[in-house]
Amino acid sequence: MTHAARASIRRLGPADDGLVPAVAALFAEAFEEPETYSAAPPGPAWRARLLGDPRVIVLAALDDGAVVGALVAYELPKLEQERSEIYIYDLAVAAAHRRRGIATALIEETRAIAAACGAWVMFVQADPGDDPAVALYTKLGRREDVMHFDIAVPPKPGT
Repeated sequence: MTHAARASIRRLGPADDGLVPAVAALFAEAFEEPETYSAAPPGPAWRARLLGDPRVIVLAALDDGAVVGALVAYELPKLEQERSEIYIYDLAVAAAHRRRGIATALIEETRAIAAACGAWVMFVQADPGDDPAVALYTKLGRREDVMHFDIAVPPKPGT
């Protein structure tokens, strides 16, 4: 049995709160951003709200109960038509479990969720030089070269 066949994909809900730290740790390691994913973890109420929101898609690939892959995506309702888009924001597979179909399985599960909620497209970004991600996304979709800009937001009043 291949590793991809043994890993099960599960959409996390409020009852899966205990898996969130493992998902965050996976992202911290895979993206080499421990400060972003581990420094200020959200509290239980925040996690429960997000895991209970149908527009927040959190998937975990589990192998013998361990998180070996994860995906976080967001349904974005559109104003111009009665439809949504799905934005895959984070996707990672533990180094020891890569090249076994887990990322593809996570994306395929997201695709099924997107179809069920009536989304018309899914999109994801990849950084230049991240050749494995670019190859995966090229295999599954059509490439668009765009620029991404981070626009700073002032601090919340009173903080």
